[in-house]
Amino acid sequence: MTCKLPQNFIERMKKQLGDEFTAFLRSYDEPSKRGLRVNTLKISVEDFLKLSDFSLEESGILEEGFILKSDVKVKDDPYHLAGLYYMQEPSAMSPIEAARIVPGMKVLDLCAAPGGKSGGVAVRLCGEGLLVSNEIVPSRAKILAGNLERLGITNSVVLSAHPDKLCRALSGYFDVVLIDAPCSGEGMFRRDEKAVQEWSKEHVISCANRQREILTSAQEAVSLGGALIYSTCTFSEEENEQVIAWFLDSFTEFELEFMHRLYPHNSKGEGHFVARLIRVSGGRIKKQQNMELLRCKEKDFLKFMDDAFETKPDLEAFSLRDGRIILKNKTMPLMSSLSNFKIISAGITAGEMLSNRFSPFHNLFMAALSRARFSKSLDFSKSDERLLRFLKGETLECDEGLKGYLPISVSGYNIGFGKASQGIVKNHIPKGLRLL
Repeated sequence: MTCKLPQNFIERMKKQLGDEFTAFLRSYDEPSKRGLRVNTLKISVEDFLKLSDFSLEESGILEEGFILKSDVKVKDDPYHLAGLYYMQEPSAMSPIEAARIVPGMKVLDLCAAPGGKSGGVAVRLCGEGLLVSNEIVPSRAKILAGNLERLGITNSVVLSAHPDKLCRALSGYFDVVLIDAPCSGEGMFRRDEKAVQEWSKEHVISCANRQREILTSAQEAVSLGGALIYSTCTFSEEENEQVIAWFLDSFTEFELEFMHRLYPHNSKGEGHFVARLIRVSGGRIKKQQNMELLRCKEKDFLKFMDDAFETKPDLEAFSLRDGRIILKNKTMPLMSSLSNFKIISAGITAGEMLSNRFSPFHNLFMAALSRARFSKSLDFSKSDERLLRFLKGETLECDEGLKGYLPISVSGYNIGFGKASQGIVKNHIPKGLRLL
């Protein structure tokens, strides 16, 4: 066996699985599964399979989800940096499928960091409706925002708020509330030795108590007829079936539509639990008012947009009090209730005004703007040494006639931006994203 499992865990799983226990135990002699989800906001599955040289196998969970069979380091892969795919453990894709997202829905991902499930939800929203992605820990919320920025998501709001306060403020508002609950992480034992070391019966009980608290908060935000998706990457009944049984006893206005388990011996992943619950009655709906936003009329921003785009995005620009300018589509709601919380990002944070001068952000060039076209760009192949130089933060040579801000792309997909002047492109890729 490749990892030393806790004896208490082994005894419990033997009782839980019965005849399947031997196959379950044998699965720990096999390597863990790596997966990726194609970001179809930017590229179709068909085009990705043509572009990528990875060895892939269908996950059987999502059409755009795959098992990565290549032993490759994806962190520095230009296509990953361009947001064409997201690394996600295969069975962790199951809550996305269970959410049954359709364009135009209002969705809350309550425990969203690092962003895998939010990214999968955004693909199905197709830029319509609203995705609120929340993470209570500020440092993790910044990581969440960065991942959604890389994926080019244009209709999300990233918050760092306490679940109870957030759900109370947005009572009865969401069509789907997704909870990928903090758990004891038993499904990560094959790939994370630390999860094995931290496991204990006491930790399982502690996690179950915390999960009940989160569900108590989350249920308030679900609209009548809306869905509450609960998932964990653990196997204990205390954190899964028993939590769901407690919830149904405590909140009788919900009904269980289904729940299912994935184990490493009977799926193409590490294991996951998913339950889908429907609100069939009740629900205190708090009326929401639109956030008052000032339409952007900054001359330097408008001049920038005219210069940077051949076909401008069909989005509205608004000025925030801190000098930032955001872009959002006309149907994306921003409620005044959100202003009570720490908003990390909203829509596309295009840039900021600095002494009447507009300074663009990385987010604008990474956004999935399907109906927009930049007026100029520099495009490199994946193997071009100039692309590697750019990703390291270096300046690039360019044609003398090229001037102004422009995207830098790999195989036609934006990976960052720079500013051209006098035959030189000054690098504007954020320092934290540069290759070492």
